[in-house]
Amino acid sequence: MSARTCDFVVVGAGSAGCVLANRLSENGRHSVLLLEAGPADRYLWIHIPIGYAKTMFHPVYNWGYYTDPDPNMNNRKIYWPRGRGLGGSSSINGLIYVRGQAEDYDAWAQAGNAGWAWKDVLPYFIKCEHNTRGASEYHGSGGPLWASDIGEEHELMEAIIRAANERGVPRNDDFNGAKQEGVGYYQLFTREGWRCSTSVAYLKPARGRPNLHVETGAHATGIIFEGSRAVGIRYLKDGQEHEVRAAREVVLSAGALQSPQLLQLSGVGDAERLKALGIAVTHHLPGVGENLQDHLQLRLMYKVKKPITTNDDLQSWWRQFKMGWKWITERRGPLAIGINQGGMFTRILPESASPDIQFHFASVSAEMAGAKPHPWSGCTFSVCQLRPHSRGTVFVKSRDPLAAPGMMPNYLSHETDRRCAVASIKYARHLASAPALADYISEEYRPGPATVGDEEILDWARNYGATIFHPSGTCKMGDDALAVVDSRLRVHGLAGLRVVDCSIMPTLVSGNTNAPVVMIAEKASDLILEDQAGR
Repeated sequence: MSARTCDFVVVGAGSAGCVLANRLSENGRHSVLLLEAGPADRYLWIHIPIGYAKTMFHPVYNWGYYTDPDPNMNNRKIYWPRGRGLGGSSSINGLIYVRGQAEDYDAWAQAGNAGWAWKDVLPYFIKCEHNTRGASEYHGSGGPLWASDIGEEHELMEAIIRAANERGVPRNDDFNGAKQEGVGYYQLFTREGWRCSTSVAYLKPARGRPNLHVETGAHATGIIFEGSRAVGIRYLKDGQEHEVRAAREVVLSAGALQSPQLLQLSGVGDAERLKALGIAVTHHLPGVGENLQDHLQLRLMYKVKKPITTNDDLQSWWRQFKMGWKWITERRGPLAIGINQGGMFTRILPESASPDIQFHFASVSAEMAGAKPHPWSGCTFSVCQLRPHSRGTVFVKSRDPLAAPGMMPNYLSHETDRRCAVASIKYARHLASAPALADYISEEYRPGPATVGDEEILDWARNYGATIFHPSGTCKMGDDALAVVDSRLRVHGLAGLRVVDCSIMPTLVSGNTNAPVVMIAEKASDLILEDQAGR
């Protein structure tokens, strides 16, 4: 195939783009070009799960964004890591396999998005999955994306599970099964001790196809339109501008920050704001970049009485050697896990009918996620509100396609979110004080015992809250005034253009976003091929 013209151009080789590249080229009838601004995923620490800490601030494999100063967070700029390179954020994330709640997807359908109810999306979750537990009513076997058990118990995690039981939360061995509520170990996106990114799962097996071309180091700068139809992409590579034409469709899979950015740079967005930046308006679509949602992470940290944490492992060269040897010989241990071993989903607000908060439990503590661990035995209880009401925006600040867009999350701007933040911190403390943890937790390091009243707790959340890496919703699916795509993910008012990534979520799912994005891309691939068959 010629890289200058093809049937489909997919922009972004992340969690969605790698899936699309595989599925759209699978039947051999269509030529596909996958453009990725970052490099190939040859960095070893991408593939070893504990390498999460190595990529969190990596200047090549991470976009390393910062939000605008958020007035709701005491004007802090908050670090937003995003994957850069093949696999995108699936190459640098925390590897946690969570789908969300059935109610999330039923709400999408009830909002007018036909075909996105739980009964419609569950088959795609099953299709994409190879679960090491085998096939069942809720799980698949033989799919590209591996979901694996951690495979060994941890003394501290077992104590946390007992503590949760003492606080009335039942054990749950499958957060993606019949119900989400409960406490237990996460399954991870790993395959025999290695990270299973979408690049590994979907792109690598398809690379030999003659109808698939992958171009790295290719930074998309604009969509080419002829009238109201998208016909191609402009991109920069090695300092030179190139064009590629799409005979059938252009698909944006650049994520919740860069998909709306590329639309806006191409004149698709709020007309008045675009004109103010000197951007010629192609199509007035005011919802582009609106509806930004994210899970706000509140990280409580505790000092641990026993030297059984990952902090301790990393303080000793002998324990580091044993960790490495265990991974080399068994593909198990801390190197095969990453950061978080266990989690919990429960309810704390009286109006919630299903779990409204999620915990990530880690036997490690550091000043921020992915930073150097503390020099003492420590653990982290990270808690987030699952369905935030606060809404932010993403909007370009200039016509420069290489500049980061403006990002205003507006965390805690809604009263319900503030109530949930205070209640969730109180609940985390309630959990940490359970009898089962009396022999393990020595003291609270952060927030610290001096932070007591509701206003003090809320102010601590504003000062220390951070992203849990799930920005979504900025090209929302729907038919209302702020909708950007329809239920087949076609951009409203334009032809030959779709968005397929976490930006299309009308509302953020109740959990981690990687598995839902893979599902979205699997379903989108079918929608695209169905529409092509009907041409």
